[in-house]
Amino acid sequence: MPATIDYFLTCASPWVYLGHDAAQALAARHGATLKVRPVNLGEMFKVSGQVGLADRPAVRQRYRLIELQRHAASRGKPINVRPKHFPTNPALADLTICAILADGGNPMDYMGKVFAALWAQEQNVADETTLAFLLSASGFTPKDVLARAQTAEVAEMRAKNTQDAIDADATGVPSFVLNGEPFWGQDRLDLLDEALASGRAPYKADI
Repeated sequence: MPATIDYFLTCASPWVYLGHDAAQALAARHGATLKVRPVNLGEMFKVSGQVGLADRPAVRQRYRLIELQRHAASRGKPINVRPKHFPTNPALADLTICAILADGGNPMDYMGKVFAALWAQEQNVADETTLAFLLSASGFTPKDVLARAQTAEVAEMRAKNTQDAIDADATGVPSFVLNGEPFWGQDRLDLLDEALASGRAPYKADI
């Protein structure tokens, strides 16, 4: 039976941007389904003990910039490590993805455009006009998606995704959960690939 992989993400993460294409390619190779699940990363941080970028020690902030350049080069992706519109509030962008999913659509192309807009094209993904343009470019009707994104039903989707990520010990983004086993980070895709290829039982913390 083809595998289903929970794909926890938020639009403001450079690591989500860097791993998005690779995650899709991995799933396609294995005939697996990526179940897209936008989350509220701030709520996850409250549980994991992580802190926002501005509150991290300077040495970790500097090392992050090096790592971003390394992984961007490895993935062949352009990146502005200090983009004009970051930090930003990803809530509306995340909710537009949930809105597309709620109506049975496929948000993958749109997601890629949103991630690149922030991390490679100096666009503001917290701005409705920017999101409307990107929605239209991916074949969606912007006013319909943006209206749906502001409903209680769609907000609840994101809240549930967040709690499910916390319950799965997916402590950051992107996180991929296969058979209950979390793989945190786009640099864990090789390990996810191995798990899919081998069909092994999931590793567990409660041993």
